[in-house]
Amino acid sequence: MAYFENVNQIKFEGHTSTNPLAFKYYNPEEKIAGKSMEELLRFGVAYWHTFTMDGSDPFGSGNMLRSWDKFSGMDLAKARVEAAFEFFEKINVPFFCFHDVDVAPEGNTLKETYENLDEIVEMIKDYMSTSKTKLLWNTANMFSHPRFVHGAATSVNADVFAYSAAKVKKGLEVAKDLGSENYVFWGGREGYETLLNTNMKLELDNLGRFFHMAVDYAKEIGYTGQFLIEPKPKEPTKHQYDFDVATGLAFLQKYDLQNHFKFNIEANHATLAGHTFEHELHVARINGMLGSVDANQGDPLLGWDTDEFPTDLYSSTLAMYEILKNGGLGSGGLNFDAKVRRGSFEPEDLFYAHIAGMDSFAIGLKVAQKLIDDKVLDGFIEERYSSYTTGIGKDIVEGNTNFHKLEDYALQLPEIKNTSGRTERLKSIINQYLLSALSK
Repeated sequence: MAYFENVNQIKFEGHTSTNPLAFKYYNPEEKIAGKSMEELLRFGVAYWHTFTMDGSDPFGSGNMLRSWDKFSGMDLAKARVEAAFEFFEKINVPFFCFHDVDVAPEGNTLKETYENLDEIVEMIKDYMSTSKTKLLWNTANMFSHPRFVHGAATSVNADVFAYSAAKVKKGLEVAKDLGSENYVFWGGREGYETLLNTNMKLELDNLGRFFHMAVDYAKEIGYTGQFLIEPKPKEPTKHQYDFDVATGLAFLQKYDLQNHFKFNIEANHATLAGHTFEHELHVARINGMLGSVDANQGDPLLGWDTDEFPTDLYSSTLAMYEILKNGGLGSGGLNFDAKVRRGSFEPEDLFYAHIAGMDSFAIGLKVAQKLIDDKVLDGFIEERYSSYTTGIGKDIVEGNTNFHKLEDYALQLPEIKNTSGRTERLKSIINQYLLSALSK
């Protein structure tokens, strides 16, 4: 059965094309610094937003036109797999991602849930055997069901902790079976609403224990994929323990987990934390912890997680700058954790949205590489911090001074002269590079 019969294979046609179902800037075979765009960008499709979202919101019921929704239960799950791999082939992506409950419905018992998941995983495995699209990462949904009202690994209820461990155990087995390159932990309800009823130390200690158990089990079964933590400051809890990269890094270091985890960074989560997307990528990069990316964006006029498809070229350029500076994403990728707007309810809109996101990051990739090649930012930053390469600055960096010596030096200074940071000039240069790329 064809689920997207009005859409053919999406191909690259160049920036002069007027075909809405064609890439204008993303050419998977084009080489950038010796690697193809496909290799560098490693795009992935989010199973949940693309195949399970129905368009419902707090003010209205589902309105998405999805031919597979005529089914229910396991028949619906199987139809979604068929639709998914048709979509993957037509949009030509190398990866996809899913939560366990995205691909298979929960049963009345955990045993039934396992059985449902096993059946669908075998189906996915069969499709993957003839598809180029592989599993970027999988994870366990431990936030939707009422049992997780107080969290999962940080729940006040030890039975929920045990249930959560069972779900992750199964998730790791699925990851190994499907060759998942990463395994993600997003603590949807790993946080608190009020300290009036919260034992924060116990909850954080239990979260550390949980992650160590996951590390141990992965070793036991021989799963070698990268573990990832996805930071988010709020929603659904008021304060989540993985608030941002810096908070998550401090947690990993405290519980001696920093050698086992990296970060999966989402653009919209960064802005919810009061940071820019590139800030979170940069903090992860300079600490050797940048693992993968959820590529989306928020709405600056709305204060919640809108999960829009990324079309901000300035943001995609600065994001790709950090990713290229990181040497790429390794086993990670750019997963479109993004959903079409409620008013974009026809099946073709899923293609338009992904094309827009893929083209946006292709532009960002090309501009970022040109900025690096031309040392636009590197050269400016090196000059700006040049005082630390000689004299007293070099002594500071190399640890060859102390407060006594610094005071003696400061007392001899006739005056202190600073130079401009040239913020506006640099932004203008980036605009120039962007406009130049768009005209080619």
